[in-house]
Amino acid sequence: MKITQDILKQYARLIVRSGANVQPGQTVLLFVAVDQAAFAEMIAEECYLAGAKKVNLEWQSDGISRLHFHYADLETLSTVLPWEEEKAKQMTVDLPCRIYIESEDPDALAGISPEKISAVGQSRARVLKPYRDMIDGIHQWTIAAIPSEKWAKKCFPNETPERAVEKLWDAVLATVRIDGVSDPVEKWKVHTDFISRKAAWLNAQDFRQLRYKSTNGTDFTVELIPGARWDGAAAVNNRNGVRYIPNMPTEEIFTSPLASSCEGTLVSTKPLSWNSQLIENFSIRFENGRAVSCRAEKGQTLLEKMIKMDECADMLGEVALVPKESPVNRCGFLFYETLFDENACCHVALGAGFKEVLPDGDSLTTQEAQKRGINDSIIHVDFMVGSDDLSIDGIRADGSAVPIFRNGTWA
Repeated sequence: MKITQDILKQYARLIVRSGANVQPGQTVLLFVAVDQAAFAEMIAEECYLAGAKKVNLEWQSDGISRLHFHYADLETLSTVLPWEEEKAKQMTVDLPCRIYIESEDPDALAGISPEKISAVGQSRARVLKPYRDMIDGIHQWTIAAIPSEKWAKKCFPNETPERAVEKLWDAVLATVRIDGVSDPVEKWKVHTDFISRKAAWLNAQDFRQLRYKSTNGTDFTVELIPGARWDGAAAVNNRNGVRYIPNMPTEEIFTSPLASSCEGTLVSTKPLSWNSQLIENFSIRFENGRAVSCRAEKGQTLLEKMIKMDECADMLGEVALVPKESPVNRCGFLFYETLFDENACCHVALGAGFKEVLPDGDSLTTQEAQKRGINDSIIHVDFMVGSDDLSIDGIRADGSAVPIFRNGTWA
């Protein structure tokens, strides 16, 4: 598809109107790379046309981030300055609509010490995470993406830069249901309605466990939290009742399991890109809810460090169901970007869970949600476990099993 100004404006409108669903009088906080300034202007204008009070920007740069990690010392990078913390505090007052436009080079931090990256993340999260927790469920946010040359060349290394960007644009637009002909806003309404019906069916079953099996070695059981909700696609700002779509694209229906109760082995079916490095052909074995061992053909040390990021990084925060015929999976390549890769097939996430899946989750503190079984961690890392022969059964309280997935898709 030729990427015209009309297509870009259509995409910007979709992000603002369906993704963040910006409302009159709301403040918007836009996170975008410096080399995507033209698209940032389109997003900002669409926000104002939707009635935004003010659009504030947080400019990002892969190059500058790499220089920080290369030259600045660990203490400097780990320190959250007073003005940074004040900004985080102000966010809990303003409750802005947050819009993230991903376009990072997957190799931006390649060669940088994983220990340094992890240590910086841990130190800063200890200060800033509580403010992020405070706005969970009471503001709108969305993540979308726009191709950059470096990202495109990572996905299509044998193509010219121009052709690589074209191919990545084609894939991105296909996954967000923009074809240049029909109305993507209406197509997303149909899509989110379908996911909502599937989530409603899962909620009506009141499953107590999920059992996963595949010939690749996956043999895994995870306990669910009684009363915890399955969600997908659209979310709701519980402060104003506005529906929004956190991830574009999205194909998943997810919940947070009981963090302390899972057993067995999960085998990853796609590489995991984390901190600009790949972890490939890996598996993780769980006992009593915790990852007790892992094996990776590539990235073993990195995987071990990820699982030990904090005291609960080795526990699950999410299980998500995605059929293998997902538009992302049909693209046929690794995006090296979790926003896309997690929507290719079924996945789970190590680390933080979602307290919003509990009936009263938005009124709970993080600590209260933990006592109810929701995991908490500074990480939330999705890895894919969906395969062509994956079977998932839902187990009811009486022990009866109901097929949910067969051969990698809905039973």
